[in-house]
Amino acid sequence: MKATVRAYLQTCLVLGMMVLVGASANAEPYELSKNDVMDPKAIKSPDISLFGVKIGDSEAKAMDVLVNEKIPGIKVEQEALFIFLVDQRKPTGPMAGVRVQDGKVDLIFINNRFAYKTRGLFRNVLNSESPEDIRKLLGHEDYGDENVMGAVLAYDKQGFVINYLGKDVNIEFSPVH
Repeated sequence: MKATVRAYLQTCLVLGMMVLVGASANAEPYELSKNDVMDPKAIKSPDISLFGVKIGDSEAKAMDVLVNEKIPGIKVEQEALFIFLVDQRKPTGPMAGVRVQDGKVDLIFINNRFAYKTRGLFRNVLNSESPEDIRKLLGHEDYGDENVMGAVLAYDKQGFVINYLGKDVNIEFSPVH
């Protein structure tokens, strides 16, 4: 009897471990406004979503989620290829948005005005005081440019670019190159 119980428990343990490994292999998208992802290596642009909209989603989905559904505290403006999200508290310009080309979302962007809604690693990036602070958080960029005006830090292998312009920090997520 004890051998049967032990075999049963071992089988349950192995199956449980397989489920956990399978779940981590199919990681959930990093929802910018919800998930506290802190590992910079775990972040890839195809896994990023802005209120449920991901790169590659259809224009219809982006319109439905961002325009037709009301997001508390956010005003939505559509201009040419872009759907802009504007903070109703301080409507000084877009704080986030998407670009739709050829019927699909091909760019998601956020900036420091979106920091209060952002969770995880990118909240810290948006509140960074220097390009060096960003490098401490994300590691060294694939390539970039730094001058007296600011810096561009490109993390192409992960599919995002950070534009640092003093107090203005912009992050653009696009398909991985």
